[in-house]
Amino acid sequence: MNARISYVHGASTTPLLGDTVGSLLDRMAVQFPDRPALVVPGQNVRLDYAGLLAEVELIAAGLLALGLEPGERIGIWAPNCAEWVLLQFATAKAGFILVNINPAYRSHELEYTLNKVGCRALVLARAFKTSNYLQILGELAPELAQATPGMLQAARVPALREVIVLDQAGPAQPGARRWQELAGRADAAAMRKLRDIECRLSFDDAVNIQFTSGTTGAPKGATLTHHNIVNNGYFIGESMRLTEHDRLCIPVPFYHCFGMVLGNLACVTHGACMVIPGEGFDALATLETVAAERCTGLHGVPTMFIAELEHPRFKEFDLSTLRTGIMAGSPCPVEVMRRVVNEMHMAEVTIAYGMTETSPVSFQTVPEDPLERRVDSVGRIHPHIEVKLIDLDGRDVPRGMTGELCTRGYSVMLGYWDDEERTREVIDPAGWMHTGDLAVIDEEGYCRIVGRLKDMIIRGGENVYPREIEEFLYRHPKVQDVQVFGVPDPKFGEQVCAWVRLREGCSASEAEIQDYCRQQLAYYKVPRYVRFIDGFPMTVTGKVQKYLMRQTMTGELGLSEMPTN
Repeated sequence: MNARISYVHGASTTPLLGDTVGSLLDRMAVQFPDRPALVVPGQNVRLDYAGLLAEVELIAAGLLALGLEPGERIGIWAPNCAEWVLLQFATAKAGFILVNINPAYRSHELEYTLNKVGCRALVLARAFKTSNYLQILGELAPELAQATPGMLQAARVPALREVIVLDQAGPAQPGARRWQELAGRADAAAMRKLRDIECRLSFDDAVNIQFTSGTTGAPKGATLTHHNIVNNGYFIGESMRLTEHDRLCIPVPFYHCFGMVLGNLACVTHGACMVIPGEGFDALATLETVAAERCTGLHGVPTMFIAELEHPRFKEFDLSTLRTGIMAGSPCPVEVMRRVVNEMHMAEVTIAYGMTETSPVSFQTVPEDPLERRVDSVGRIHPHIEVKLIDLDGRDVPRGMTGELCTRGYSVMLGYWDDEERTREVIDPAGWMHTGDLAVIDEEGYCRIVGRLKDMIIRGGENVYPREIEEFLYRHPKVQDVQVFGVPDPKFGEQVCAWVRLREGCSASEAEIQDYCRQQLAYYKVPRYVRFIDGFPMTVTGKVQKYLMRQTMTGELGLSEMPTN
């Protein structure tokens, strides 16, 4: 390891796993047949590993009996539920590629996603929150109303043939099948076909397509292999010290890597139990589930933990069984982390960093790390992964200096589905994935993410990293949450803007926040603009959308974006 440059590699005495997702589940069902595997209280679902495997194989064989073939894409457009987990493992066992579709998508986004990857089948809920999925699909494919199930021919989504509806309580949907029909189709012939396919699957086969948020153009379909996500789930669980005795509460969405890899696969690789508190995040339901199910772990993005800690009934719940979990998805405020450790009993909570294109985790803290390293960094590199930092000219930067984080190894995706050009933009000829994140790696190998390359503010030639200002403002006693970003400025190029969410019952002025910053921050880091807001624009996974904030403030201030060179 060369200490003169910011290069680290994840040494390990533990070899990479050679499992497919299906063979992994087979192995766990033999090793832990009677251990709890999946608990969904809201659906009265309680499956041990033997029972989970049996259910998964029925669904896998049922899909094959419909005439679907290995390699074809099956979309899942639904909130968290037991069926989502079953489909995740069933599609993998039968050689299909599961396509995760954002539950917040509307018709335009659904049309793009289905057509981009050529989905042959779509499994969907009837509705979730304000989305009536069947109505949206009906508008996109009106031919469904007259179609024979399995023989849809729709002008706008020409590859789609099968539509499978999860909810059995509602009326029958013309042209679609009910989920319950799948298990009934799993006859002896379908089971033989399943066994034959499993023997031919390779862990290098594509198993999952996850669409990125698409903040800078059309969403991109990151294509992941069995090898990518099985091993990443395993090493995530290792960092959490998971065992078959753990019960992990997973309120983060399955359609994202946080739910299906950091949650489901981290559990299954260790024989632990997946506990699903509800279809979508609800702070009260999460607290109730952790207490009732005696969960030992809890996942969430910072905003979820903030909502739980600030819930008026927080102190009613016995959370003493908690010890671990992951806080990730966006920068983790130091003060929130300390409260999670002290007030939620999560002394071994870990911080993880990654991106969908890397399956996703590259860095993670471990319980043995000193608390100060678990609140000021994202930990050290995962096993079997290489990382380096580069400057804008592509040159390696020294330890302790800021650079763009690049990763290489088993976890890097195959590429963006049917998009070689955009794949080449992020994966260079040497196999390095350019993350777009700015980081610093210290002499001990701990990594701090200081911002996005695109989020970095350049004010009068000075580089300003929003994360530093955010962490400072979290110490203000009146500040509950804060996001810092740049807005265009005709004189300095950019100015610093802070959107601040105050604690309940508190009031503050723009000058008060600015004066607080002036005491300890350089003048060019003090926010020129401060706005007090009730919430931030976010994706369904809890990631704050700073580009929307910038657009809003640019319009409010009557500014225009500065031309770029």
